[in-house]
Amino acid sequence: MKTDYTKLIVSKLKRAGKKPVRYKELLRDCKRKHFDIDKFNDTVSAMKRRGEITETKYGFSLGEKKKERRCEVVRINRTFGFVRDLETGADYFVAGKYLMGAMPGDIVSVRVFKGKGESLEGEVTAIEQENYSRFMGEIVSEFGQLKIVPDTMCKSSMSFENPQGLELHEGDKVIAEITHRGKRHSEHSCIITASYGSSMRASSCALCVVEVNGLTPVFPPQVIMEARNVSDYSRINAEIPLRLDLRDVPIFTIDGADTKDIDDAISVRKIKSGYELGVHIADVSHYVLPKSELDNEAFKRGTSVYYANRVIPMLPKELSNGICSLNPGEDRLAFSCIAQLDKQGHITSYKFAKTVIRSRVKGVYSEINEMLEGYNSKSNSVKYADVEDQLPVMLELADILRAGRLERGCPELETLEGKLIIDENDRCVDVVPGTRGRSEEMIEDFMLVANECAARFGFDNKLPFVYRIHEEPSEEKTEGLKQALVQLNIPYKIGQHTTPQDIAAILKQVKDTALAPVVNSIALRSMSKAKYSTEPVGHFGLVLDDYAHFTSPIRRYPDLAIHRIMSDFLRGEKAAEIARRYSKFSYAAADQATKTEITAMEVERSCEDCYKAEYMLDHVDEEFDGIITGVTDFGVFVGLENTCEGLLHIDQMQEGMYKSDGMISLKNYSTGKTYTVGDRIRVKVMGSNVNSGKIDFALADE
Repeated sequence: MKTDYTKLIVSKLKRAGKKPVRYKELLRDCKRKHFDIDKFNDTVSAMKRRGEITETKYGFSLGEKKKERRCEVVRINRTFGFVRDLETGADYFVAGKYLMGAMPGDIVSVRVFKGKGESLEGEVTAIEQENYSRFMGEIVSEFGQLKIVPDTMCKSSMSFENPQGLELHEGDKVIAEITHRGKRHSEHSCIITASYGSSMRASSCALCVVEVNGLTPVFPPQVIMEARNVSDYSRINAEIPLRLDLRDVPIFTIDGADTKDIDDAISVRKIKSGYELGVHIADVSHYVLPKSELDNEAFKRGTSVYYANRVIPMLPKELSNGICSLNPGEDRLAFSCIAQLDKQGHITSYKFAKTVIRSRVKGVYSEINEMLEGYNSKSNSVKYADVEDQLPVMLELADILRAGRLERGCPELETLEGKLIIDENDRCVDVVPGTRGRSEEMIEDFMLVANECAARFGFDNKLPFVYRIHEEPSEEKTEGLKQALVQLNIPYKIGQHTTPQDIAAILKQVKDTALAPVVNSIALRSMSKAKYSTEPVGHFGLVLDDYAHFTSPIRRYPDLAIHRIMSDFLRGEKAAEIARRYSKFSYAAADQATKTEITAMEVERSCEDCYKAEYMLDHVDEEFDGIITGVTDFGVFVGLENTCEGLLHIDQMQEGMYKSDGMISLKNYSTGKTYTVGDRIRVKVMGSNVNSGKIDFALADE
């Protein structure tokens, strides 16, 4: 008969009342036949962690019953997971053995306790609501039997059923669905629902990532049908008399050479008081009506997703690449923001209007950059003849706007993004650092003006709205930033609360130094995540009181949402009536947009990691120069000049006893050698796993 040590401990402490019981006394009272000291100690530890008992220097007492938290499982790894408190939004780390086999999306009861550090950790005590459980994995062969090793969830291989009779091979990338839950992840039963081919191919892994996250480039038939029905070009002429006609204004677009969904155009001219900036956005809300098939699908998707050389659009191509795309020489319906700015770049007035425009030319960033740098080829002179006179004025205004941002203390964060070079066989053949020219920055400057005006419009007119907000860093993140700066010997002035100006000053100190990439990364991690909200709390990073997303309704649902609200107000509808119809909608749109944006970012990052690993697979045994970007107790992360990043494990370093400070440095106490974030280091590629997107390094031979 098994001994219930929990029951014995509780009984002893109840009899003791308020008097603490020392360990030896507790041990003596709980000893029974076949006593197991290890199990007894494990029970004591578990009860302390759950808060059922407390220990002081005087002994043990019964703990107060703590209310369990209702949480959603947001992420699981092979050895741990994270849950999010549904009431407070706080995230708690949960060790794998305390997850009870919970899957992402599950609603669970969690007992929260203080972990080894300062952060709170959790233990799942019950699964209240199971989510539809799909996961990715790789087919392996064990003693001649095919099994699946999940990409996350657990380290163990799992048996599976194959009801569809899919042809499976060792090394295939697959999606599986859980059919029966066990008490731990390795005890779950599953079936294979789809196979994507070799896990050595980034394209296969990316398709799997996309599918398991519920994304698809394919639209339902009813959505396609509706898109075709509303894409009636003849209706544009009927709409022209009802709109402000701007077809005589020299408006044009600037995008990448391969861009097909062109949703923003610009016009700039000098006026007596300063400048007039026109930002003309595709009037998507004219075609995508509330609660239509198109609208329901766009709401569900929330955003377009871009990875490698592919896009999963929010709207069908009939709209995104067709009637809503501001193609040159074609009449298009637009929603225009026309802003007046003074000579210092401050917005003095603005107006929004439903318009019809005709873009003069499809500008290309690289060509505009050449012209701004003074190189004006004959072909560019011919192509841009109708708008060439605007370029000096545009550059002048953009310089003023950028100077204004610096003056008000906007942090100049510089993040290096990689550009994947994909060949005709869908393989990644190169990774190069992404570049941003002056024209890219200029368009961004102009879009910020329109977005600020849109937020002011919503706030001033007391409309239900979807704002883009960026809150100030939490105290915990502020403290982490301070500790990192101290360890890097970087002086700073930060009070109890971090200000944008504080971060701007720190970044200015390290600009053009070896520490710049690392400090930029640390500063970025110290900030809150931008999100969507119905409350205009402002934007920390841009140092703006008013900010919303107005300029990309083809690829972002929040932009489409506020277009719809603003359009009704401009048609003369009263704010009170708009509030009645759109209040719930704005809350739902903000919440959904935040969720889908997070999913899109995670998918894009995961896919990019797979493609980078595919590229580095051809460079195993080669040496590269890099910079230490992060440290752990088991090694350091190294970023290469091409933006690929990998792990230099302590097993591939000099022998010795290693210990990290968890933030900046890893020290070998046997040799005294210290590896610090920001240090330059030469590494050798030991391996690259396309399936996981992980790259492994060793120290290069000296």
